[in-house]
Amino acid sequence: MTEKVPARHDRREFLSRSAAAIAIPTVISASALGLGATVAPSDRITIGMIGIGRQARAYNLPWFLKSAQTQVVAVCDVDSWRLKNAVEMARQSSGTVASHADFRNLLDDASIDAVMISTPDHSHVPLSIAALRNGKDVCCEKPITKCIAEGRRLVEEVASNKRVFRVDSEARFKTSFCKAAEVVRNGRIGTLVSVEVGVPKDNASCGVPETMPVPEGLDYDTWLGPAQEAPYTVNRVHPHQAYSRPGWMRVQEYDDGMITNWGAHLIDIAHWGADLERTGPLRVEGKGLFPENELWNVLQQFEINYEYANGLKMTVKPVSGHHVRFVGEEGWVEAGFSQVRASSPKVLEVPLGKDRIRLPRKDEKQDFIDCVKSRARPIADAEVGHRTNSIGLLGVIAVKTGEPLSWDPDMERFVDNDEANKLLKRPMRKPWEQWS
Repeated sequence: MTEKVPARHDRREFLSRSAAAIAIPTVISASALGLGATVAPSDRITIGMIGIGRQARAYNLPWFLKSAQTQVVAVCDVDSWRLKNAVEMARQSSGTVASHADFRNLLDDASIDAVMISTPDHSHVPLSIAALRNGKDVCCEKPITKCIAEGRRLVEEVASNKRVFRVDSEARFKTSFCKAAEVVRNGRIGTLVSVEVGVPKDNASCGVPETMPVPEGLDYDTWLGPAQEAPYTVNRVHPHQAYSRPGWMRVQEYDDGMITNWGAHLIDIAHWGADLERTGPLRVEGKGLFPENELWNVLQQFEINYEYANGLKMTVKPVSGHHVRFVGEEGWVEAGFSQVRASSPKVLEVPLGKDRIRLPRKDEKQDFIDCVKSRARPIADAEVGHRTNSIGLLGVIAVKTGEPLSWDPDMERFVDNDEANKLLKRPMRKPWEQWS
């Protein structure tokens, strides 16, 4: 039976109120109708966009503007230039769009059903929890967490607030990845022995840039959010009045680099094919480099090895390009975002019989909207996203401690290692509750 998330409102309450209505707007939110998210397909879900940087402008905002099932009614960003551009872009499709510099004002708007969070990684969990507690369903950019303890808290908040949460990772929608995972799940390479996850290389450096004045129109304190106090420099945040790759993606305080960035896509596929998407390894060991005397100090040149309860071994490391390679006793299959190949053509000939395992393949945002309406569990929910991201974070901790670690995937604690367990949380200049 498909797990259901309770709707927010009772339909009977809506019907008792609706007779007094004089006029109904052309577009009205599901929550305003009193129907929660169990609405007819013709009713559009109202969306608030939090964070309108490179990813949101190129992919997330256009999708919600184009969909006949959604209406973007509010946008929010701490950068006034980006906010202005987003408003202009949204109004061309949606008409009137509210503009917010403070995410709290957007979340206070009861007419908004769901939010798309496209901010830097370090603010994903605090913003998501604030949205959940304000009755919003949440679609959040990957990687969804900055530390393992926060990931577990997010999963609990989704459940206690009875909301829909979807990780905005498109990997499962790609034909190549779905094909490879189905090949493995249907036994076409025999018993799975190992998985290699190859993420792209990123060894960029910028030294220690000089402190700069905060640009006019940027609320830098809110951008920092729960992170540690730090002087402004453009390579710490994002390019001024541009949408090129932001520097924060290479700074440990806000991101963990390729192991969680691209790892959020590729490790997810590794877990999907191995049928391990709601658990974790028993052992982790790794080596790598954290650049010294560098602002851009995320993990580089690493190789992390994991072992699971069923004996499966997984390796995550940088490569030229990217891939997920499944190796079984009878062959192998390897996939990237646009291709799939195997040890022999017959491996890819997945049988079509009734007993074939068929994995769900759906656009990530469409999956989210469908679940907002049906209250079903998304293909990649908070638990899946948390477990995927935990793999990268475990690798970071293994390199920092410099020793093999034993991990309890049920308790989500290292076994007999207090120093490693201290790294399950992150230091913050103020608690996320105080910030949000």
